[in-house]
Amino acid sequence: MSTEMTTSADALERWRTTLELTLLGAIWGGSFLFMRVAAGDFGPLPLVEVRLALGGLVLAPFLWRARARFSALLWLRIAGIAAINSVIPFALFAWGAERAPAGIGAITNAMTVMFTTLVACFFFGERLRARRLVGLVAGFVGVAILAGGKTAGIGVTQAALAGTAAAVCYGFGINLVRRYLTGLPAAAVAAANLLAGAVLLAPFALQAWPAQPIAAPSWLSAVLLGVLCTGAAFVLYYRLIARIGAARASTVTYLIPLFGVIWAWLILGEPLTATMAAAGALILAGVAISQQRPVKP
Repeated sequence: MSTEMTTSADALERWRTTLELTLLGAIWGGSFLFMRVAAGDFGPLPLVEVRLALGGLVLAPFLWRARARFSALLWLRIAGIAAINSVIPFALFAWGAERAPAGIGAITNAMTVMFTTLVACFFFGERLRARRLVGLVAGFVGVAILAGGKTAGIGVTQAALAGTAAAVCYGFGINLVRRYLTGLPAAAVAAANLLAGAVLLAPFALQAWPAQPIAAPSWLSAVLLGVLCTGAAFVLYYRLIARIGAARASTVTYLIPLFGVIWAWLILGEPLTATMAAAGALILAGVAISQQRPVKP
C-alpha cells in the first residue's frame, strides 16, 4: 500500500510539474502578444516602464521581507544588471513588436539559453563543449533564416535582429546574476531588478510618453504584460525552481515560442509561415542540443 501511495504521489507530482511548466510557457508566450497589441500606442519605452513598474510591485512583498540584506552598494550593482537584464532587452522586444508579428520575438527569445552558454564561455571561462557549439551554430542559422524571411509581406529582419540582441542581453544578464547576486532570495532579486529598471527608465519613458490618449485594449495589454507576464510569472517560475530545480524549470524555454506563435495566430490572426516554422525548429533544436549533458562512461 505504501508503494502504491508513493507511486501515485510521484505521478501526481509529475502532472503538477507538467501543468505548471505549460502554464508558465503559455503566460510568457502571451507576453509577445501583449507587446504586439500595446507597443504601437505606447511606444517601446513607456510600455517597458509600465511593465517594469507593475511587475516590480507584484514582487515587492518578497523584496520587503529581505530588505535588510540589500545594502546601498548592492542596489548599485542591481541597477547596472537591471539595465542589461531587463530594461534594454524589454525595450528591444517592444521595439520589434511594433514592426513585425509577435511570433518573431517569441522565436528569437529562445536564443537566450545559447547566448547564456556563449557568454559564460568567452567572458567567464566556462568550457564550451562540441555539442553546445553545434547547438549554437544551429540556432544562428535559424535566426539567419528568420531574418531573411517575410510574414504577410512584411520584412522581419529588424525585429529578428532586435530579438536576437535582446537574447544576447539576457545571456549577459543571467551570467551576471549568477555571479554577483547569488545567496539572496531569488524572488527578492527579481523584484529589485524590476524596480531598479523602472527607476532607471522613468525619465526616458516620461519624455517619450505619447501625447494622444492610449486605447483601452493597449492599456489592458500593458497591465497584463506587467502583472501577469512579469510579476505573477516570476512568482510561478521561482516556485518551480524551488521544487524541481533550475535545470528542469528552464525547459519552459522550449514552450515560449510555441505559445507565442499560437496566441498570435489565434487572437491576432497572424500567419505561421514556412520560414518561421523552419527557423523556429532550428533554433529550438539548437537549444535542445546545447542543453543536453554529456553521457558519463
